[in-house]
Amino acid sequence: MDKYLKYYEGKRILVTGGAGAVGCILVRNLLGLNASVIVLDDLSSGYTWNLPQNDQRLLFVKGDVVNEVDLKRVFNEEPQIIFHLAAFFANQNSVDYPERDLNTNALGTLRLLQYSAMYGKLERLVYSSSGCSIYPSDAPMPFKEDLKASLFMGTPYQITKMVGELYMNYFYKIKGVPVSNARFFNSYGAGEVPGQYRNVIPNFIFWAMQNMSLPITGTGEETRDFTYVGDIVDGLLRMGFMKEAIGEAFNLAAGREIKIIDLANMVNRLTSNDKEIKYLPRRKWDTKTRLLACNEKAKKVLGFNPNPDFEVGLKEAVGWFKENWEEIKNSAQFGPGASSAVRGKS
Repeated sequence: MDKYLKYYEGKRILVTGGAGAVGCILVRNLLGLNASVIVLDDLSSGYTWNLPQNDQRLLFVKGDVVNEVDLKRVFNEEPQIIFHLAAFFANQNSVDYPERDLNTNALGTLRLLQYSAMYGKLERLVYSSSGCSIYPSDAPMPFKEDLKASLFMGTPYQITKMVGELYMNYFYKIKGVPVSNARFFNSYGAGEVPGQYRNVIPNFIFWAMQNMSLPITGTGEETRDFTYVGDIVDGLLRMGFMKEAIGEAFNLAAGREIKIIDLANMVNRLTSNDKEIKYLPRRKWDTKTRLLACNEKAKKVLGFNPNPDFEVGLKEAVGWFKENWEEIKNSAQFGPGASSAVRGKS
């Protein structure tokens, strides 16, 4: 077993947002490494059925990172490492509910850092930042970690995720909290339940499995740097271990572009969906027609080595949908104001 994986054996680890898409995979990996895990999640976009059941090494606390009673509860468990994944996700959700976004992503992160500083026993705090929050839409690609951040953001989510990273840097420089910032790029794979505010891939799979037309906002030529959730979790585990990661930010990205039209065609093929793709107007805040990250720093410093084969992870996601179809159907969150296509109903 690699040294960075062996490190987690017997550790006590707090995962905020641990019932979410990335969190549930991280929790399973940590338990597989024989760690003890505390999950703090308010279940606003996470699900307990997505977590291992009846494992005595897993303590689930339904709570909120903003709530100091909940924070005292989890810090009483004396975590050695924290993975802070809890967030009000994501762009359109923050446009519709900016105060809730501010409360969770900014105040919640600040309070977690305040308790971490008072606690004083952390070996590492890894923060889930976002590539879309840091890099300007007109920045040269691939995006590198040393690019200057933009002061003109398209959504409240982008603003508050950047605020979280700024707070992390402050508490590292001034308070001595050993933090590391992980900039996610379009995570995909098993574990993500579809919904009105969720990512395109789980929604595409959900609709395609019901033999529905897939809606593309834009031309379909737009690209994203879709990164397999297993690779992101591996990057997080490396960041939680390596001393070189303290005080640093890393792009956790595949480092390759996938066109949305190609994604839609792959999903239709994997699900045997024969409905035609339909095109909708691009959303006002969606100004980045391309996303591509440079992952050279993560490769060099962390030994990060993402799988370049996009379809491998996509097949796994489709398989996870088939295995958990009833739970997914019952859990999918589509608002009553959405169109029939967006709600996932025929």
